[in-house]
Amino acid sequence: MMPDKCSVMEEGKQCVNPPEFIVSIVDGKDEYMFGLTCQKHRFIVSGKLEILQKEGKIQNGNISFTPVKTIGTDCVHGDTDDFVQIDMKKF
Repeated sequence: MMPDKCSVMEEGKQCVNPPEFIVSIVDGKDEYMFGLTCQKHRFIVSGKLEILQKEGKIQNGNISFTPVKTIGTDCVHGDTDDFVQIDMKKF
C-alpha cells in the first residue's frame, strides 16, 4: 500500500496530487527509498536531495525517480475485519 498523495508540503499544505514517482537514492547495489512525488514536484525534490547530499545529511548516490505502476488483483478483498484502529492517546 502506498499513500494516495505526493509527499511534498507547500506553505504548510500537503500536495493533493497523486504520486507519480517513487524517489530513491541508488548507491552501488543498495537503494534507499525517500518518498513519493508528483510530476509537478519532481525537480523540487531532486534539488532538495542534491542539497542534502552536498551537506552530508543523506548518503551520496544517484537520485532515482521510478514511475509508479498501478496494478490490480482480485485476490485481495478488504472488509472491516481487515482494519486495525490504533488509539494514539494511549501512547
